[in-house]
Amino acid sequence: MSGAKGVRRLGLIEGDGIGPEVVRATRAVVDEAIAVTGAAPIDWVELPMGLRAIEEFGDPLPEHTLTALEDLDAWILGPHDNVAYPLEHRGGVAPGGAIRKRYGLFANIRPARAFEGVRAMSPDIDLVIVRENSEGFYADRNMFAGSGEFRPTPDVAMSVGVVTRQACERIAHAALRLAATRRKRLTIVHKANVLPMTMGLFRDVCYEVARGYPEVAVDDEHVDAVAAHLVRAAADYDVLVTENLFGDILSDLAGELSGSLGTAASLNCSDTRAMAQAVHGAAPTLAGRNRANPVALQLSAAMLLRWLATRDDDAALRAAADRIDRAVAATFAAGIATADLGGLATTGEFTEHVRARVHRR
Repeated sequence: MSGAKGVRRLGLIEGDGIGPEVVRATRAVVDEAIAVTGAAPIDWVELPMGLRAIEEFGDPLPEHTLTALEDLDAWILGPHDNVAYPLEHRGGVAPGGAIRKRYGLFANIRPARAFEGVRAMSPDIDLVIVRENSEGFYADRNMFAGSGEFRPTPDVAMSVGVVTRQACERIAHAALRLAATRRKRLTIVHKANVLPMTMGLFRDVCYEVARGYPEVAVDDEHVDAVAAHLVRAAADYDVLVTENLFGDILSDLAGELSGSLGTAASLNCSDTRAMAQAVHGAAPTLAGRNRANPVALQLSAAMLLRWLATRDDDAALRAAADRIDRAVAATFAAGIATADLGGLATTGEFTEHVRARVHRR
């Protein structure tokens, strides 16, 4: 990988459906912010994935794409629609999951915040869900080989949930470090009352790790209670840490409470690698119509720049991330939005407004 503060090589994977449109809109905003702040330029490396890759290489995630990621600083992954792939390519691990597993991206960081100008069910929401990304109840990523879901007979289906001390410790550290930079409160989300061994281990290890972060106030709640409390009082939460399946469900709920999944950003990362990926899907019915909302991926890219800035101690890169965040918020505050949020702007028009506002301090 390239050295700190030098030219960075970032992967660009367009994906399916609206993927090419929102990825290109994101690249345009990132390039603008980089130029404004004087951060080192980005060498974009475009890599194939999805339906186009099937057509050209016979594989939705060609091995040369996976291998190329090894030499990159980080990458942006567009949404993909593996449900629409030819039948022979629908089984097994989805491309995004395969990338996460190959590169050990154990943390999925999913913020949810309301924006002025965007109608939100919870206008005061400002929280982050830290989702353990490598095991839990997701059958495609909790086994060394094969799937954690199986059918011993035609009439019986079984699924294995995996929770290990190592995974609990590292996600707890990630969540606590994040909480220490925010409002210094962490909520451990679990279901130990009915899953005392697996979820009990998760809860207990998180508390053990929390002893090393005395500045962070830590409590815990059952996942069903959190779902109810998010609807009633989402502003009460700061950072939540939980296992894979629970985090996936709660982050979609939080995204809708903040206004829309169209604004829901996320970052998949380990201590050494990171991948920006919007929470939403590929929306194939909108593909090619210049109507897609690019915000989720643009904000995900800002998270990616901030992760690189922290890794490399790069103030200019951090400033670029901050400018993207502020530019998106200012665009919404000016009453500009895409159709999914009740606005009239096309994908391209919204992106141009964001690019213009990146120049404002």
